Amino acid sequence: MYSILSQFSTYVSKPFFNMAYSLEALPIFFALVLGLVGALAPCQLTGNISAVTLYGNCSFQKKIAWKDVIFFTMGKIAAFSLLGVLVWLLGREIEQNLTVYFPWLRKIMGPLLIIVGLFMIGLIKLKGTINLFKGAKEYKHENPFGSFMLGFSFSLAFCPTMFILFFVTLMPVVLSSSYGFILPPIFAIGTAIPLLIVIFIIWYLGGSGVIMKKGRKFGTVIQRFAGFVMLVLGIFDTITYWSL
Repeated sequence: MYSILSQFSTYVSKPFFNMAYSLEALPIFFALVLGLVGALAPCQLTGNISAVTLYGNCSFQKKIAWKDVIFFTMGKIAAFSLLGVLVWLLGREIEQNLTVYFPWLRKIMGPLLIIVGLFMIGLIKLKGTINLFKGAKEYKHENPFGSFMLGFSFSLAFCPTMFILFFVTLMPVVLSSSYGFILPPIFAIGTAIPLLIVIFIIWYLGGSGVIMKKGRKFGTVIQRFAGFVMLVLGIFDTITYWSL
């Protein structure tokens, strides 16, 4: 199953990968397009589709989730910036140590998405102690911290493709450029481009709160459908990465 996902990712990302290499003399644009390629990596596809489902649903239900999307992107920026700083401070040896933990961090995503999906459907209740997914079921208020942590955790879901893109392809440019410190954050923004495009389209087409205007019952149906999508993605993700 992973090989099929990898083949699809390679096919879709190949034009952007070629574009990235054509921009290698322009590090900022190189990092941005390379981040877009990273968004299409096998290990990032599930997370990005989940983010689009979650924040797209929130935008349709109440209002455009710009604040959550921004904090989600900031979580990505924090994660990739931290990895960049670790490589810069500790050298290439840190990469070998990180490869021990990345597979386990990646395996957490599937069960996490299953929990979110069940929560959105309404089959489980999370009370009091867990704030991460409060915005998922009923978008009464933004949850910046939850969005930040979601972006941070999704960014650490590395696979061989993402490892090569960030550590093997981007980091040498980071270490050789006088302004390399800004490239990991630019790369992070690139990985969030698909989500930003979808939310922008919803905003541009006037989709803010459109489901709420149709009535609560219709909104509940869409809410549960979004939860079902998250649940399926979580099951698919768990089967794929726990079988490796």
